[in-house]
Amino acid sequence: MLDSPSALANACRRDWNALLAPYRKPESARSIFEIGVTALPFFVLWGLAYASLSVSYALTLLFCTLTSFFLVRLFLIQHDCGHGSFFEQREVNDWVGRIIGVLTMTPYQVWRHSHAKHHATSGNLDRRGFGDIDTLTVREYRAMSPLERFGYRLYRFPPVIFGIGPAFIFMLKQRLPFGFMRGGWKFWISAMGTNLALIVTWGAMMWLVGWKNFLLVHIPICLITGSIGVWLFYVQHQFEDSYWAEAGEWTPEEAALYGSSYYDLPEPFRWLTANIGVHHVHHLYSRIPYYKLQQVLRDFPELSNIRRFGFIESLSCIKLRFWDEDQKRMVSVREAMAGA
Repeated sequence: MLDSPSALANACRRDWNALLAPYRKPESARSIFEIGVTALPFFVLWGLAYASLSVSYALTLLFCTLTSFFLVRLFLIQHDCGHGSFFEQREVNDWVGRIIGVLTMTPYQVWRHSHAKHHATSGNLDRRGFGDIDTLTVREYRAMSPLERFGYRLYRFPPVIFGIGPAFIFMLKQRLPFGFMRGGWKFWISAMGTNLALIVTWGAMMWLVGWKNFLLVHIPICLITGSIGVWLFYVQHQFEDSYWAEAGEWTPEEAALYGSSYYDLPEPFRWLTANIGVHHVHHLYSRIPYYKLQQVLRDFPELSNIRRFGFIESLSCIKLRFWDEDQKRMVSVREAMAGA
């Protein structure tokens, strides 16, 4: 991880709300363009995946993988709509978010509320559990029963957290407004409305191309998209030098700068993932459209050397399971049990 102590010190002394406010205004023409260059390739690649079924299913899966990256990008447009940062008008943000939510199988209103809680509580040990990867401290884990330990380690097992977990979340869990079951009618309308739109859309596609062909193409796209999305979300906060603090010591600025990574990906993947790797800046000021985040890094170079790592370095995050209260860092199972 490329961290500069001086950059950290300088960054903590800045008034980021004032400095980043000028970047918040979305450009409607640019936003429409971003939707176009994302949605059009998505539908074209979906069609190519379907057409390739008669040639080779291996080729189909290749097209499905490419299509998945554009579905990830559509999800991140929905993400910006949820923050009110993609268009100036809230109604436009909301309707674009709802429509994309049918493609991503994500009820817009439910997700937006959950994600807002994530931003308000990320890194806060006393307010865990909102739109985040479940994370235990070392002391909490040591106090568990063997069965409880097994359950947590199974949840954090890579094939589960990056494979079975995303499939469960996007295909099943999001069909109901979990977390907001008693939160009011708007969450139920969001979930049930998305479900109804999915039934109509999937039904129409099955009628058009055949149910078997549709499932052979669309299910892999959904599964791969979910895994990519969860991986990105994981490395944004689950890295060794992350930040967790009790409520009395927690501050949103420190949680953003120390607890959110700068996932420095190669340019093609940076574009495909809509700059979500510039996650520390996003948490500092979530109203900035994703297409302006690179400009922020250019204008404030000190932010380029904070919690920064690339893809190869990010692979080491997979082994991390717990927050060590004494060492103030994320640790593996072996490290957590070494002093037990």
